[in-house]
Amino acid sequence: MKIVVAGSDGFLGKEVCKLLKDQNHEIIRIDLERGVDLSIKDELKDIPKFDFFIHLANLVYVPASYENPESFYRINYLTTLNALELCRKYSARLIYVSSYIYGSPQYLPVDEKHPIKPFNPYAQTKVICEALCQGYNRDFGVKCSILRPFNIFGEGQKGKLLIPEIVSQLKQGKETITLRDAKPRRDYVDVKDVARAIVYCLKDKTEINAYNVCSGKSYSVEEITKTVNELLKRKVEFRFSGSDRLMEVDETVGSYSKIKECLGWSPSIEFKKTIENILKSEEI
Repeated sequence: MKIVVAGSDGFLGKEVCKLLKDQNHEIIRIDLERGVDLSIKDELKDIPKFDFFIHLANLVYVPASYENPESFYRINYLTTLNALELCRKYSARLIYVSSYIYGSPQYLPVDEKHPIKPFNPYAQTKVICEALCQGYNRDFGVKCSILRPFNIFGEGQKGKLLIPEIVSQLKQGKETITLRDAKPRRDYVDVKDVARAIVYCLKDKTEINAYNVCSGKSYSVEEITKTVNELLKRKVEFRFSGSDRLMEVDETVGSYSKIKECLGWSPSIEFKKTIENILKSEEI
């Protein structure tokens, strides 16, 4: 099949493209690094007819969504709108990668029936874009698979997220690493497993559906630091300065029962193995 991957050169996009290439699909890559901006409609006029559009080209860092909300709302909305328009034009299916949008859980594990409660500007943009998908499905018959990954992590991840921050300080040779709050617990899922979930959506036959992508387990910041120390040749000290994040969620644990039942996906890579792979890839 002919498949557009928007955000093809990103952390997740690279893994998706590897899997699609292994399955001999024809890939049309869209990325800012390739000189194509999905938020600008005129830059998309030469995209040929395709079967699926995998949309990974959103702004994603939560603290930045507080610092520059206008960019997050505009870019995330317009990239999704333009992707849907192309899918409408070519009668193609959109695979939209959303996010955790449930806020502080009312119950655990969180399934797709849990009330949606965006709790920061970034999550709000994702809710808006999911509604846009629902509108295009209702009004124009555009078929959509919506994925709601929990905390994605893995080899090659950059930025100011928890695990890349630990890796960065380790690579600097620090013997004491300072983090914020030790208590928050998150459901982490390996980037390779998320990429598999995206590719599994190629066989989704529903008109529109939303699926959690998660591990079904949670780990606290403190547990993560202990796991890192277990795997290190040299031990380091971790110190915690306390949380300074707005609207902090104490714990997330997801249920992947729906995507397992509908598409046959389940996570395959254990948390500790991913941490080990990250440390090995960074030669730590």
